Amino acid sequence: MLSNESLQSPAFSRSNSQASIDSASMEDFWREIESIKENSLGVQEEQTPAEAKPLDEGELEAEWLQDVGLSTLISGDEEEGGKALLSTLTRTQAAAVKKRYNTYTQTMRKKNKQSIRDVRDIFGVSESPPDDASFNITTLSDGSQDEEGSFAVPRSGPMSILETIPDVPAHSNGSADPGQSVQNAVTDDEYLEKDIPLQAEELSFEVSYSEMVTEAPKRNKLKKSDFKKEDYVLPKFIVQKTRFGLTEAGDLSAEDMKKIRHLSLIELTAFFDAFRIQLKRNKTEKVKGRDSGIFGVPLTVLLENDRRKDAGVKVPLVLQKFFQKVEESGLESEGIFRLSGCTAKVKQYREELDAKFNADKFKWEKMCHREAAVMLKAFFRELPTSLFPVEYIPAFITLMERGPHIKVQFQALHLMIMALPEANRDTAQALMTFFNKVIANESKNRMSIWNISTIMAPNLFFSRSKHSDCEELLLANTAAHIIRLMLKYQEMLWKSDVPEGVIRIHAPLLSKVSMAIQLNSQTKAKDILAKFQYENSHGSSEGIKIQNQRLYEIGGNIGQHCLDPEAYILDVYHVNPQAEWVIKPQPSV
Repeated sequence: MLSNESLQSPAFSRSNSQASIDSASMEDFWREIESIKENSLGVQEEQTPAEAKPLDEGELEAEWLQDVGLSTLISGDEEEGGKALLSTLTRTQAAAVKKRYNTYTQTMRKKNKQSIRDVRDIFGVSESPPDDASFNITTLSDGSQDEEGSFAVPRSGPMSILETIPDVPAHSNGSADPGQSVQNAVTDDEYLEKDIPLQAEELSFEVSYSEMVTEAPKRNKLKKSDFKKEDYVLPKFIVQKTRFGLTEAGDLSAEDMKKIRHLSLIELTAFFDAFRIQLKRNKTEKVKGRDSGIFGVPLTVLLENDRRKDAGVKVPLVLQKFFQKVEESGLESEGIFRLSGCTAKVKQYREELDAKFNADKFKWEKMCHREAAVMLKAFFRELPTSLFPVEYIPAFITLMERGPHIKVQFQALHLMIMALPEANRDTAQALMTFFNKVIANESKNRMSIWNISTIMAPNLFFSRSKHSDCEELLLANTAAHIIRLMLKYQEMLWKSDVPEGVIRIHAPLLSKVSMAIQLNSQTKAKDILAKFQYENSHGSSEGIKIQNQRLYEIGGNIGQHCLDPEAYILDVYHVNPQAEWVIKPQPSV
């Protein structure tokens, strides 16, 4: 994480952030930085960031519109996917999109690069602008708002819904004009007054987080808190289950998860907008990855190679091997991720893995858990881009310095994870599962959640740009805190909420392959599975078990959705009456 010029430990002073690293943890951090320097000789030349021309505001916003699946706003093309995405946006999400689109068009006009039409010309809105003093949805002429606050598809054009959102005066750097009143934006103290006990708290995925923030001044307010390591306790959260159940990231098809990713990035931007915090204002570093081997190869390339061996793999096979080696004999090894291993052996194994792994010729039995732990860290550190988006860190730093409740930080992190590329999201989930196994053996290996997070911060959130010592320390502090949140709330962070009849259930792999089911308001997915288990085991000496079978919603307005066993099927049916219903095995990760 640090540049070579800044490897001397600066004088440490505790910041106001909730999770400041203490002196003991700092020893782990600086030891890790020294280890990174020793083990990265010869690698930096291969991974020097390509010189990139700085982008102006308009170009940055054009990239953002493309990242969230709204490139048609730039090209002017009609595209059904863009219309569908826009039709789901809440008021705050629509405001975030309009703000970025307006910045893009204004910049293009100033540069006189092309003829940029006014937003009203594109969206087909009447000449009378909406009242800038409010977010009054009734100014819509062609769209409508449902009870949850999302918009119906407008008739006049794919983006006319955005015209109902007033422009927010902004500086060229994207921050709100302090001299102007911004509706629904919260001040530093408004959101932070009323204390919430560190008991179990309820989380809801039904209402968008950005909408919760804008409504916060009218409801409960959260207290700013300072935590020290010795009394630092993360609260327990309980997720409210809706009648649709909860959806794991892996329960949806790849095409559906792409839509979730686009919507999550819009919501993440709207969430930080509500706090008047810039999310992403700098160009992401781009490093050309290697085309072959293991280290320095993009995750997508590794998975493409691995899927020639196993079509269903979601996490690189070499990484799974590193996990396995540590789990076999290293979970109780003291300081397992502090140790640097034998430098000569590590170098030898790296070269052999690059040359032999894809041909299945590498001899894993000769590698011990210490070298596996060292190479696991090197694997992530040498990715062309960091596993987690380091460009989001400044926004998280600002959020933490303002001191909102952990619940707010959880919400921001949840959105960041849902916005990750599929390969990064699946790999991150597997990594957190692995590290929680390491932490479970803390009494023997002396690797606490604090040790793991501090050591892994410069490996999972890294920047090849040069920063001062203080900047690096602040980046490391924030990154370590984010990792602690991921480790603590892993089971919830990779879940989301996805929006009388007779349905026919198909079970092609069971002896009874089809059955008509009469639904009522209490029918759950697990009830249907139990019915099939009974019917297939009745009169059979084998006693067929279908524990690994899940009920899937396929087609209609979704690609494929593996349903939560607690989901109320009648509610799901009403949302997607054209779906097919299939019982089949759930693939293993």
